[in-house]
Amino acid sequence: MLDFIVRAIIPLVALVLAALCLALGPLWLGIILLLVFALGVYDYFQRDWTITRNFPVAGRLRWVFYKLRPFLRAYIVEDDLGGRPYSFEARNLVHARARGVTDTHPFGTERDVNSEDYQWLNHSVAPEPEPDKSPRVMVGNAQCARPYSASVFNISAMSFGALSANAVRALNLGARLGGFYHDTGEGGLSDYHLEHGGDIVWELGSGYFGARDAKGRFDAEKFRDRAALDVVKMTEIKLNQGAKPGHGGLLPAAKVTEEIARIRQVPAHQDCLSPRGHSAFSTPIEMMEFAARMRDLSGGKPVGLKLCVGQPHEPFAMVKAMLETGIRPDFIVVDGGEGGTGAAPLELSDWVGMPLSEGLVLMRNALVGAGLKDEVRLAASGKIYSGMGLARNIAQGADWCNAARAFMLSIGCIQAQRCHLGTCPTGVTSQAAGRQRGLVPQVQGERAARFHAKTLEALADIVAAVGFKHPNDLQPHHLMHRVGPEKAEPMDSIRAFLPRNILLEAPEETIYADWWRAARADSFRPAIDLTHKRAVKRAAADAREERR
Repeated sequence: MLDFIVRAIIPLVALVLAALCLALGPLWLGIILLLVFALGVYDYFQRDWTITRNFPVAGRLRWVFYKLRPFLRAYIVEDDLGGRPYSFEARNLVHARARGVTDTHPFGTERDVNSEDYQWLNHSVAPEPEPDKSPRVMVGNAQCARPYSASVFNISAMSFGALSANAVRALNLGARLGGFYHDTGEGGLSDYHLEHGGDIVWELGSGYFGARDAKGRFDAEKFRDRAALDVVKMTEIKLNQGAKPGHGGLLPAAKVTEEIARIRQVPAHQDCLSPRGHSAFSTPIEMMEFAARMRDLSGGKPVGLKLCVGQPHEPFAMVKAMLETGIRPDFIVVDGGEGGTGAAPLELSDWVGMPLSEGLVLMRNALVGAGLKDEVRLAASGKIYSGMGLARNIAQGADWCNAARAFMLSIGCIQAQRCHLGTCPTGVTSQAAGRQRGLVPQVQGERAARFHAKTLEALADIVAAVGFKHPNDLQPHHLMHRVGPEKAEPMDSIRAFLPRNILLEAPEETIYADWWRAARADSFRPAIDLTHKRAVKRAAADAREERR
């Protein structure tokens, strides 16, 4: 009995106090306390929740704190560097630069420079006096009739529907004001992408949204009409993304409004799912042919591929298809496994997809080793928000970088992580008009442009310190990585960076010999049994070790 009184203390006390209030007043308080008691009776007899059945009313306090947990952790508990996916320091840096307030830091670094994940860039005693503060990269090889000069920092793929109309407006205004491009994401080219005239990269995923027929297949005429728009500077074939590789995309039915359905050319108020793979091609050769077709249909504008690197033989299959067909895409965007999205299965976000640094180096080696890097530009996307993030990836082979969540933060996102629920408190990812009202595109667009400019200024400071004018002069040996408490090595001592043409001339001399041999231009399936091949190699190595 005593145990029951302890567990039901709140409704029992509420009943006693309600009786007193009803007898002596105030009446309204007595009614409220009666409702608390009634809630306790309901909790005691309901069958769905064990905690409230055993602890009526009191058990609900757990739910309250469970709901508050992300906010308490973000604002009170976590330290400046420990938050995920973006630390307080990262969020604060983006917000400060976007608002134009000081982003300087007092009293020295708070990072542990002796930790094994610490990196730094080696500076020069002869810094560059006038670095390029708005560096650009020309995209478009000899097969491209209309090359595009891209900023080294741009807005990565985010779809209208996943983002609100006002968020898309703000980002595109920022792109126009700042002179950088805005990737549409696979959700189609909406009116909001076109409203302010910022440069556009139109991404087509496996759903071909905005350029599809009634059965969801690629529609060349619809694509040609939209790709011909002056603001569309490049087009991009999305193979997969880092946050959920091999999964396709899902826009929940609650977000598929009549407007979004019209733009995507899908039924309204139903889940909008992108297939796992493309229907327009199924082999590396067919992929290159489809890319060439898209370039022709767009009037000769640059066309690229976007992927999160997975099985290592596949990038080599792509370059073999380039060599066999003679077709060169103008660029490839490597998305890291740490990339984000509005909603993804936890297992895919956490455990599938190569992290950006490893994937970028692998794709760089495939292109350089096959003698194609001069014709095919390489971009990096995945949790980039600072000048150091840009410098790190450019030093490892990227020509430019893209960011999605950082630009979301610049227009007001507070990392509430409500993207998938449609209840974003800042209106960045919500389709609710009342929530979007808080996001004023004219204000937030200027902040996106300011964040971009300030980040490039930070990059220029880094590049100048190393002794260069343009960030593309950065090389792997400029980037140091601590590998132990008493040892640090340049990145080209930790990872292999292949010399030009070695995959054509002497692939057996590289660490990729098995992957290169397994790659085939006519299929993404490996040409040899890699499991058996590598097992034989390990057995031979073990035998040699035993003989020694």
